[in-house]
Amino acid sequence: MASAVLPSGSQFAAAVAAVAAAAAPPGLRLRLLLLLLSAAALIPTGDGQNLFTKDVTVIEGEVATISCQVNKSDDSVIQLLNPNRQTIYFRDFRPLKDSRFQLLNFSSSELKVSLTNVSISDEGRYFCQLYTDPPQESYTTITVLVPPRNLMIDIQKDTAVEGEEIEVNCTAMASKPATTIRWFKGNKELKGKSEVEEWSDMYTVTSQLMLKVHKEDDGVPVICQVEHPAVTGNLQTQRYLEVQYKPQVHIQMTYPLQGLTREGDALELTCEAIGKPQPVMVTWIRVDDEMPQHAVLSGPNLFINNLNKTDNGTYRCEASNIVGKAHSDYMLYVYDPPTTIPPPTTTTTTTTTTIPTIITDSRAGEEGAIRAVDHAVIGGVVAVVVFAMLCLLIILGRYFARHKGTYFTHEAKGADDAADADTAIINAEGGQNNSEEKKEYFI
Repeated sequence: MASAVLPSGSQFAAAVAAVAAAAAPPGLRLRLLLLLLSAAALIPTGDGQNLFTKDVTVIEGEVATISCQVNKSDDSVIQLLNPNRQTIYFRDFRPLKDSRFQLLNFSSSELKVSLTNVSISDEGRYFCQLYTDPPQESYTTITVLVPPRNLMIDIQKDTAVEGEEIEVNCTAMASKPATTIRWFKGNKELKGKSEVEEWSDMYTVTSQLMLKVHKEDDGVPVICQVEHPAVTGNLQTQRYLEVQYKPQVHIQMTYPLQGLTREGDALELTCEAIGKPQPVMVTWIRVDDEMPQHAVLSGPNLFINNLNKTDNGTYRCEASNIVGKAHSDYMLYVYDPPTTIPPPTTTTTTTTTTIPTIITDSRAGEEGAIRAVDHAVIGGVVAVVVFAMLCLLIILGRYFARHKGTYFTHEAKGADDAADADTAIINAEGGQNNSEEKKEYFI
């Protein structure tokens, strides 16, 4: 903002009075007066400047307000001129036919005018003039901000392949001043390279982003965001990435549920493959060997019934799409069936205690530990039963040994004391007689 004074004194006052008193139509007199005022030369201002104004910044299409204010008013005339030094308002009169200018306030201390629907052509210096002695002048600058008229984002390829580097461009057209472009992938800010092109006081900005895509970027938005003083909030545009990637393969054991494969059991594996585009076919092979004859293949499923140790090996699921192929392996190891303990027997006194062998398998987990505990308990019970039966046999043997004696017939009584056989017979007969005698005696 700058200030100056108009040439004044008796000559300027006399010229104005002469024009006002001239015998001419009112319209002609007014035009002569305005011409006189517009043609007046400017001279530097002194320390007594009382006229002041402020610069105005306005967004295109909105309303600009121009105010000419007088600090110490002496009822002098106030005038507003456009950048071409055409009079917009002389006091409260508007000689300019542009109806976008409207009087907001007029007094001896202020002339306030509004300009609606501001365009870039309205930008420049506007002059306030105060006809004092000496006359004074001050100017205000209107700056028009123009937001980007169009915001476009363009991706080099609509569909990218995992690991590929693609180019993304964003253009903000016809803005004033030049815009600032920022890049985001999802919530992460990225750095691009911008170029500015100026044309007729307007600016076009193009920003380039080089982006290496991964499978995790599929479906993630790439955002071009504009920062400009004429823009409130976020002005942005975005494109969603479409990334193709090779399959991801995972093998899931469906049966047995506990995860431990033993002889005689069945095995069922399911192959899960995810990719873009989605794999249309998955295949099963046995690495370094042929697939067992009793194996059944059904789409992504592999079923092997009645497992045996010849089925041991590595089984591979393969999946592919237009990007590439991938596989996942499952290593099968068939364990022995659970050990069966025979019932105890008492037909022999010789006892052989067999301690079952417990197979420890990292894949058995808690089940193996539980089975080991069960075998130990069963072995302990069998040992106790066998020990109890041995004790019973020993006790019976001792009992029968104590009650075993020597039995003699009546004919042999007294034979132990006889010297010869005849005497023994006689003694035996005598023994019988004695016995009869005793029986008679007791009777």
